[in-house]
Amino acid sequence: MKKLISWNVNGLRACMEKGFMDFFEQADADIFCLQEIKLQEGQIQWEKEGYYDYWNYAQKKGYSGTAIFTKEKPLAVTYGIGIEEHDTEGRVITLEFPDFYMVTCYTPNSQRGLTRLDYRMKWEEDFREYLVKLKQKKPVIMTGDLNVAHQEIDLKNPKTNHKNAGFTDEERGEMTKLLETGFLDTYRYFYPNQEGVYSWWSYMFKAREKNAGWRIDYFIASEDLKDKLVDAKIHTEILGSDHCPVELDINI
Repeated sequence: MKKLISWNVNGLRACMEKGFMDFFEQADADIFCLQEIKLQEGQIQWEKEGYYDYWNYAQKKGYSGTAIFTKEKPLAVTYGIGIEEHDTEGRVITLEFPDFYMVTCYTPNSQRGLTRLDYRMKWEEDFREYLVKLKQKKPVIMTGDLNVAHQEIDLKNPKTNHKNAGFTDEERGEMTKLLETGFLDTYRYFYPNQEGVYSWWSYMFKAREKNAGWRIDYFIASEDLKDKLVDAKIHTEILGSDHCPVELDINI
């Protein structure tokens, strides 16, 4: 069984000072994906024995960015999705393994006032097309902060957040479209009716203390992996970021 973990660390250097390595070592994941590393090359000393590491930095300093650490060396590594307008912010890394593709993604936020919603819609379409093309070659596991709570069950206050970034009809509709192309939300596959389990909490209004959160961090798997899925977990007990880590256990 492989243990896969994903975490939006909201600044890896800051998270390092809040116990990141303790969790990394305790988790002992086969593949560990990060989003929002907020780093440029050379800004962190990363030497973790037993892991290959891959980094995709945003051109803009202190912004976005992704990383993947893997025990097994991949056959190939791709940065971005091959479309220039999307590939300057370090949002995607794809590792190809013999039996599957592993994709980490940090989806663009539509921003307050939905100033980036139009761009987000273009991203959704292009990224979905990218995943569908990969899936035609071999199964895909995609993870990350997808910046959308898909259903009302996925956030504490759906009524007051309707039409806010991350819970607009447009963004939720794009997630539905992705799943309809042959993908599974693995957490909902195992726990279709589970309420009150979230992966992100605002730093304001003591949101985490009150568990007024959103589930916006996902493991999405192509449907042909359904029989290999073992469990999905959300590590709400792990602090260090405004997001908590999510996990997928899979026989692959």
